[in-house]
Amino acid sequence: MSKHGKKYRSAAELITAEKKYTLQEACGLVKKISKTSFDSTIEIHIATGANVKHADQVVRATITLPAGTGKTVKIAAFCDESDAKAAKKAGADIIGGEDLIETVGKGEINFDVAVATPNMMKSLAKIARVLGPKGLMPSPKAGTVTPDIATAISELKKGKIEFKTDKNGIIHSVLGKASFSEGDLFKNADAFLKAVIDHKPSGIKGTYINSITITPSMGPGIPINTAEIAS
Repeated sequence: MSKHGKKYRSAAELITAEKKYTLQEACGLVKKISKTSFDSTIEIHIATGANVKHADQVVRATITLPAGTGKTVKIAAFCDESDAKAAKKAGADIIGGEDLIETVGKGEINFDVAVATPNMMKSLAKIARVLGPKGLMPSPKAGTVTPDIATAISELKKGKIEFKTDKNGIIHSVLGKASFSEGDLFKNADAFLKAVIDHKPSGIKGTYINSITITPSMGPGIPINTAEIAS
């Protein structure tokens, strides 16, 4: 018995077996194979040659996708009152200092991304065990700990995301929504791949990118021809 439903199988039939697609082709095809009743998220998955047990092979960086993510991001800003006005103007949805830290410490988390000013990090350490496992702990490497909290919030609202290798050396990221035009999906995919290539760790001496797959939510993957990707 098939493990996949009728919609999945119907979508899979549109993908030519053994073919490796160009990035442009995949961005057009992924819209056609999105069969959900909701606006599917379009994802990209890149298997790298990184051995993440070695620090000099870990990939971690940020990028602002040219066409955005298509998702409304709810942002919590941890800052003093002196920065609260700027944070609100930039679009922060939740703003607070020690009071917000206390609320989150009780398990009340109602945001997608957290940003903080450097002076708040000592206090945020109290809830690191709450935010950390959920991937919500602000980090300088991700650009979510900064004295210019307004700019950080503005960039996140425009589509700035962090990408990094998981424990298997794979990078997972959103590219947008199925409702995006093929052109916007391609712009995001092209910019994302260039960012991944630009942040190739010095410790990886062999093949950097082993495979690339673009897929819609709950749909089959479209394999990309990595030969066309300069790595």
